[in-house]
Amino acid sequence: MAQFSVNPQRFDPYKNFKFRVKWDGRYVAGISKVSALKRSTEVVEHREGGDPSTGRKSPGRTKFEAITLERGVTHDTEFEKWANKVWNFGSGLGAEVSLQDFRKDIIIEFYNEAGQLALAYKVFRCWVSEFQSLPDLDANANAVAIQTLKLENEGWERDVDVTEPTEPRFTEPA
Repeated sequence: MAQFSVNPQRFDPYKNFKFRVKWDGRYVAGISKVSALKRSTEVVEHREGGDPSTGRKSPGRTKFEAITLERGVTHDTEFEKWANKVWNFGSGLGAEVSLQDFRKDIIIEFYNEAGQLALAYKVFRCWVSEFQSLPDLDANANAVAIQTLKLENEGWERDVDVTEPTEPRFTEPA
C-alpha cells in the first residue's frame, strides 16, 4: 500500500516545521513549538488460580499527556489571558478561577512543505496547568525569550475531514 494515496510519487514523510494552533476560532500568533500528542494505556495484568504461571494482559485506563506550546515573548496576551482563567492573582477570594470558560478545545493544523493543510487534530477540554511568562534572563545570552503554556487535556482525535491535499507540480519555465 502506498503511504500517500493522492500523491503516489511522494516518498518522503512530512516535515515537522509547518503548523498552526487555533483556539476560540482564531490562530494563535507566534507559536514556534508544540510538544508531541501522546497517549498511553495502562496494562492490567491478571490470572486465575488455575492458569499456568503466566498471566494475561488487558488494557486499562488511557491517559493523554499534557501538550506544551512555546512562542517568543511579544505583546500578544493570549497565553496570559488563558492562564489567568485558571488562577488569577489578586482577583479576590473565590474568584481566582473562571469555572465557566477555563477549558478550551484547540486545533493543531499540520501543513506540507507547499503550505497545504495535510493533517489536523482536535484536542478536547484543555486547560492551563503551567504558564511561564518569561524565561531565565541572562545578560550574556544570545537567544529569543520564550513563553511556555502547558495544557492538560482529556483526549484528542484526528480530524477526518482533512484529507491528503493534491500537491502542486512545478514545471520549468519555457
